[in-house]
Amino acid sequence: MPLVNVKIIEGVFTEEQKREMVARLTETMVAIEGENMRPVTWVVVEEVRSGDWGIGGQSLTTADVKALAAGRPEPMSSASNARS
Repeated sequence: MPLVNVKIIEGVFTEEQKREMVARLTETMVAIEGENMRPVTWVVVEEVRSGDWGIGGQSLTTADVKALAAGRPEPMSSASNARS
């Protein structure tokens, strides 16, 4: 039984986007393992609280991810300093 565990920062993705992740990841696994495994293919989407995710020693927030997605990359270190 395959289990795909996806961790995302809370508030970044809509409910519809999370459902799409589940559907597409399931389809990807079924394409690899075969249709008979569909009923036992699990996909779990877990949301991590904003600020509880770190990269390179810096906290990453929902606002940081939304800025990146909008094409406004803000260095996490300066964002962290601005919030301090």
